[in-house]
Amino acid sequence: MKMKKVLVIVLALILAIGCIACFTACNNEEEAQEAAKITFAPVAKENIKLGLICLHDENSTYDKNFIDAATEACTKYGITKIVKTGIAESDQCYQTACDLVDQGCNIIFADSFGHEQYILKAAKEYPSVRFAHATGTMAHTELQANFYNAFASIYEGRYLAGVAAGMKMNEMIAAGKFTADQAKMGYVGAYTYAEVISGLTSFYLGAKSVCPTVTMDVKFTGSWYDQTAEGEAATALINGGCKLISQHADSMGAPNACEVKKVPNVTYNISTKAACGESYLIGSRINWAPYFEYLFDCTINGVTAVDFDWVGTLATGSVEILEINDAVAAAGTADKIAEVKAKLMSGEIKVFDTANFKISGKDVTTYLADVDTDAAFTPDTQVILKGVFEESLYRSAPYFDATIDGITFLNTAF
Repeated sequence: MKMKKVLVIVLALILAIGCIACFTACNNEEEAQEAAKITFAPVAKENIKLGLICLHDENSTYDKNFIDAATEACTKYGITKIVKTGIAESDQCYQTACDLVDQGCNIIFADSFGHEQYILKAAKEYPSVRFAHATGTMAHTELQANFYNAFASIYEGRYLAGVAAGMKMNEMIAAGKFTADQAKMGYVGAYTYAEVISGLTSFYLGAKSVCPTVTMDVKFTGSWYDQTAEGEAATALINGGCKLISQHADSMGAPNACEVKKVPNVTYNISTKAACGESYLIGSRINWAPYFEYLFDCTINGVTAVDFDWVGTLATGSVEILEINDAVAAAGTADKIAEVKAKLMSGEIKVFDTANFKISGKDVTTYLADVDTDAAFTPDTQVILKGVFEESLYRSAPYFDATIDGITFLNTAF
């Protein structure tokens, strides 16, 4: 009898779990169906208002880049914008989004990774308002009709900047400043995230394509914007033998440290030539204006099927190389950049061609990346196709998170 009771209880539990799974699946399907029913009527451009939510303010090169792009696009279209700066990756973001809706914004854009869950919450509450988010990962799995992610193939821009860095390293080697086996660069990163790793790896591969002996040390600060920590990291890398510095962090800390030490510097988001004329070499940035214009056009035309994962490219004008400082750059840099850019655009060069890197001394023939992100960051998608790590194919936000040979992480910061 006891055994029968146990069997009955087990069967009941299995049935209950099955019902819960079925209920959850049905709910998800129903939510997707409901989201698909959302439609948008055309809106005259004079009735469009953009709300921009920024993690920091214009002192951050990252946030300034978004503000400048929004200003450019809004001016071109004659659209009003409201900019909210210093908005934390917390419920403050949700409250700010709600406030922007109350102020009449029908497009709301947030610029920081940690804003995503709060923007998504607002999107579900205000289905007639379009919500967009940079660097996010959830739009392609949430399928909320008024919630979108966007990024760009900035790894191509960083690769081009890396080519310029490699040419500078070659010039310094030829001038006898150091030997080929001492060709080490440094990189200041914010966090040990895929977005940063993808960028630093593409920068390194660009340099290695013209300076085959180059290596690179990386220090992470654990902050997107910390002028002191970024400056200290750059100084430590220089003191550790790095002959050129680049960064994915948002203050003037690293550029200023390079100017003091007279070490070539490759920037991100803005040119520092005016402030750091003896060290600034080149830079790259995402130009977000084309994406804002895309959102405006979709809104004006009442487009419902907006891309859940929009990826800007060199061709769309979303990936840009900043000015070259001829006083620092190696001779022929501009011509080489133009040559490589053309090959990237034609597909002749693939940034993450696995023929050009190894991991722990081994060829890379297979790699599972965390594309459909969960709490445990579980790898779920095969991203090596025909010998290329296909960044940006399965979602807009980067998912390249491997540490390749030639790059050394001196610390981590998750």
